[in-house]
Amino acid sequence: MHAPHEKHFDVIVIGAGPGGEGASMEATKQGKRVGVVERMPQIGGGCTHLGTIPSKSLRAAIYRLMDVNSAPVFKQLGINLEVSFRDLRRSAQSVIDQQVTMRRSFYDRNDVEVLNGDGCFLDASRMHVEHEDGSTTIAHAKHFVIATGSRPYRPPEIDFNHPRVFDSDTILNLPETPKTMTIYGAGVVGCEYASMFRNLQVKLNLVNTRAKMLEFLDDEICDALAYHMRDTGVRMRNSETFEKLETFDDHVVMHLKSGKQLKSDILLWANGRSGNTEGLGLETAGLTPNHRGQLEVNEHFQTSQPHIYAVGDVIGVPSLASAAYIQGRFAARHLGEGDSDQFRIQDIPTGIYTSPEISSVGKTERELTDECVPYEVGHSMFKNLARAQIMGRPIGMLKILFHRETLEILGVHCFGVNATEIIHIGQAIMAQPGRANSLLYFINTTFNYPTMAEAYRVAALNGYNRVK
Repeated sequence: MHAPHEKHFDVIVIGAGPGGEGASMEATKQGKRVGVVERMPQIGGGCTHLGTIPSKSLRAAIYRLMDVNSAPVFKQLGINLEVSFRDLRRSAQSVIDQQVTMRRSFYDRNDVEVLNGDGCFLDASRMHVEHEDGSTTIAHAKHFVIATGSRPYRPPEIDFNHPRVFDSDTILNLPETPKTMTIYGAGVVGCEYASMFRNLQVKLNLVNTRAKMLEFLDDEICDALAYHMRDTGVRMRNSETFEKLETFDDHVVMHLKSGKQLKSDILLWANGRSGNTEGLGLETAGLTPNHRGQLEVNEHFQTSQPHIYAVGDVIGVPSLASAAYIQGRFAARHLGEGDSDQFRIQDIPTGIYTSPEISSVGKTERELTDECVPYEVGHSMFKNLARAQIMGRPIGMLKILFHRETLEILGVHCFGVNATEIIHIGQAIMAQPGRANSLLYFINTTFNYPTMAEAYRVAALNGYNRVK
């Protein structure tokens, strides 16, 4: 048994996902010696290997298949392509490989040392890293950034080893497209996969534990998504609670407390996530995670130990890759210079890749009503936009919420094709200081035609006409 190697760093980042990458790159730009502890053999984290990248690549492949099958020229020829789930999933692998190669180059170029293996705190300033070959490293640092991400929550009463029971980490390994499917949990993950599998003609039960799906979104957007999901054939069950699951060789039966029984080929459990803090030895560093394995942080992303920071999914909401990256940069700037004011960590946009997709930034109508803010709404329906008609994607809308008196933009909500791209125009104007954040920008600006972006001009005029 060899003695462990001793290594000294200014900053150790635990996890090489978006949060860890943001922190590592920012810290090394400040001249810090940075070490990254990553348990997976490749960098990128759950975002690249298990979640965002593979699921969005799969979604794009499904969309391409739908476009071909719905094209009039192919319909006339009687062509209807059927592609297996495995083949669709394979298209995602090349994207993952490209992402890993690119992100690996960031670490190499910036002389950030990556320590592959399982890390565990020895005390508040040292980590023990056990490598795959059995060797070990003792890593010392003045500061730590915990960016270990999260994993799907797995209740003990469900056998996830059964070949017909999946969570969001394992669903992409499906050997073939099922005919029927039950998804438990109508959060972001549940809704995204419901859209994907419905587009593959899978008969779907979507079980929602709440009265409404995606309650944090604008009510009008929620209702629109629910309508279009039902319209495509998704069977939604709201305000239901899981009681037990029966598994068989060829199907599963989910029993709900209301007495309903849902029989399907497979189950996708998509109800909650847990922080990846097990085995990190947090107690030895003076940290205690909550029951979901998450860490509490202050406004600077410092834990109860001021020299240890935590970012990304391991601190809970908003659990977005985009948020994790900016939080990582914020934390690294704060630990280095104590100055992180230039980062905009408020008004982080939400992007949900359902079919059609959803994106929003700023306040919802419900929040503004509760705060007694005198606001008005401007709408643009996609069915009236030339670009949406050309693309054959008429479903959707853009709504702008603005102050009746000052015309300040308070929130932007979008539902439909390219929503996650369109939202950034509104985000850019909302971020302008003082009177530059104004509805008038959209009215007085010339947009390319035909584009989806011109929805801003249409919505702005629609709202302005209500107050003037």
